[in-house]
Amino acid sequence: MSNNHQRVVVTGMGVVCAVGLNITETWEALISGKSGIDYISRFDPTPFETKFAAEVKGFDPLAYVSRKEAHRMDRFTQLAVAASLQAVNKAELKIDTGNAEETGVFIGNSVCGLLEVSDQFKILNEAGPRRISPILAPTMTGDAPPVQISLLLGTKGPNFSLSSACSSSSDAIGHAYEAIKHGQAKIIIAGGTEAPVMPICVAAFNAARALSTKNSSPQNACRPFDAERDGFVLGEGAATLILERLDYALERGAPILAEMLAYSATSDAFHITQPSPNGAGAAKALGMALKKAGISPDEVDYINAHGTATQLNDTAETHAIKSVFGELAYRIPTSSNKSMTGHLLGASGALEAVISILTINNGIIPPTINLNNPDPECDLDYVPNKARTADVNTVVSNSFGFGGHNSVLVFRRYSE
Repeated sequence: MSNNHQRVVVTGMGVVCAVGLNITETWEALISGKSGIDYISRFDPTPFETKFAAEVKGFDPLAYVSRKEAHRMDRFTQLAVAASLQAVNKAELKIDTGNAEETGVFIGNSVCGLLEVSDQFKILNEAGPRRISPILAPTMTGDAPPVQISLLLGTKGPNFSLSSACSSSSDAIGHAYEAIKHGQAKIIIAGGTEAPVMPICVAAFNAARALSTKNSSPQNACRPFDAERDGFVLGEGAATLILERLDYALERGAPILAEMLAYSATSDAFHITQPSPNGAGAAKALGMALKKAGISPDEVDYINAHGTATQLNDTAETHAIKSVFGELAYRIPTSSNKSMTGHLLGASGALEAVISILTINNGIIPPTINLNNPDPECDLDYVPNKARTADVNTVVSNSFGFGGHNSVLVFRRYSE
């Protein structure tokens, strides 16, 4: 097999999010339609227009690293490390001298280590520059998660972070897939992480009129494709996948969870926050993904939607799906996990890739909860409110971000 035609498989996955601290908890919550959205507990949300978020509760970084190591990590890095160590364990993967040089780490994120930066700004203003932490510089940067993962595991292949708003981790997974496909690595730990539940981020997205303000009922606030939707709900968490070259995975007897078939990405070049009219850029990415995967629209069994519950995104995504799939669009189950997990910004694509693969392996499609009053413009099968049993072989996972980013991943049940 030539380096230009390597098959790429997923052998491990890890998750830390608002509905679960691992894969099992997360999956059980999702198929039960359980929301992880509640009033913010990490700071006093009283002055804010939005007083709720999808927080990760009960997370202890010391379950994964030493106290000294945890101290050198912003929360977004701690979450990434936890998800990555889970994934490595699930993949039964050992990094050693035989594979370290060909093992990489690609982790996407959008807002970086702003939690630590926010804390240090207070110190700067109150005590002056000499009191700033000496570890701020390496902890606040976007590449801090892949660096720490590499240090902990001893990976010596390509190692970097990608940032493309809500497409960040889908792009990280996509670039990992391309790197393995073209012979640049055997194994890549790929995914995303985000810890944006902090005053500056809530205030920023409120100022942009992007967040839901349904403060009376947080668990019902995120309403993708519903006529009463009023914005997304900020979420935190991390998700990672172990991508491997098929022949190497088979050689070491790894558990194969799915095969990755394609990655595509486009840019709207239209507006800093709004999607292009009728989802034209998203439709282009969808069409490209199917073409690269070598599959026809009628082979797609499920679409994991970006589904943010903003007015413009949900309508644009619906139009994009219709333009690519035509009448088939009405027969393909399409759901948004953000109704339960919140929007993990740069980590959302990785979480949804994990959920897509769990859907293939379990034959259950998680629902879009809170979908009680469908928007007439959003008229597809969004699996409202209740999980559905289905035979799912091929899944398309969409990520469409601020700035016009459109990224699409395609996964399929593995067969020889």
